[in-house]
Amino acid sequence: MELRQLQYFVEVAKREHISQAADNLNVAQSAVSRQISNLEAELGTPLFERVGRNVRLTPIGKIFLEHTVTALKAIDFAAKQVEEYLNPEKGIIKIGFPTSLASYVLPNVISAFKKEFPDISFHLRQGSYKYLIEAVKNRELNLAFLGPLPPKDEAIIPTVLFSEKFYALLPANHPLTNNSQLYLVDFRDEDFVLFPEGYILNKVAVDACRAAGFIPKINSEGEDMDALKGLVSAGIGITLLPESSLYDSMPRYTVKIPIASPAITRTVGIISPSNRDISPSEQVFLNFVKEFFYKLAKFG
Repeated sequence: MELRQLQYFVEVAKREHISQAADNLNVAQSAVSRQISNLEAELGTPLFERVGRNVRLTPIGKIFLEHTVTALKAIDFAAKQVEEYLNPEKGIIKIGFPTSLASYVLPNVISAFKKEFPDISFHLRQGSYKYLIEAVKNRELNLAFLGPLPPKDEAIIPTVLFSEKFYALLPANHPLTNNSQLYLVDFRDEDFVLFPEGYILNKVAVDACRAAGFIPKINSEGEDMDALKGLVSAGIGITLLPESSLYDSMPRYTVKIPIASPAITRTVGIISPSNRDISPSEQVFLNFVKEFFYKLAKFG
């Protein structure tokens, strides 16, 4: 059984037409037909049946296709791994990130990394807090930025990069905008705009309000940072956001003010698998990120 036979088989199965498959593979139709016949002879069973000018997978062919696609993906992945081991500075890094790190942290890190390693490419996947953790555990991703970091377990290793405070974001006409700092209890009668329940930043905000002695009145919800900032800008309510999300993207008609009590902070970092190796390119990136934030902390 040859790799070429499997590739031809998948192409014919996808198009259900031998000549079209041959055209797409840029080979003669007779070559495709011969390889399919050889594969069927080796397996001892037909994989296709004729339907007019087209072909259709037999029941056994459907089973064989499923495993063949998996095998070809594994071979492709193995070839890329070998290529990366030979040259780790020309790989592809697939990394996940949440919306709260999309506007400042992620662009700055990747921009700095690309200056030093211009030949490494990225495939970025935005996702929810729970999705990103599960994606690393089930091998869909090997690296993901998160904030706050989850605890270490048998499947993931969390690496803290920095800690940051939360700020209150207020409409510009709010009576407390002239204060240099605020106490969360000052907002016990205010309308809040927060992420929906189930989002980690909703939990952080609600837990902080409860620590201050009240349950927040959630007037509106938004599923991303820009939506929440827009609601505050429109005067719908106030919100609590991590400092890094406000660095370069303060919305119009809003004011950010630090919270004196209770202290609201989160750890921000990156998670990686503890039960398998990451690729050489991913290891290069992980090492770079650790050094990048170490230098930021050291030199301010």
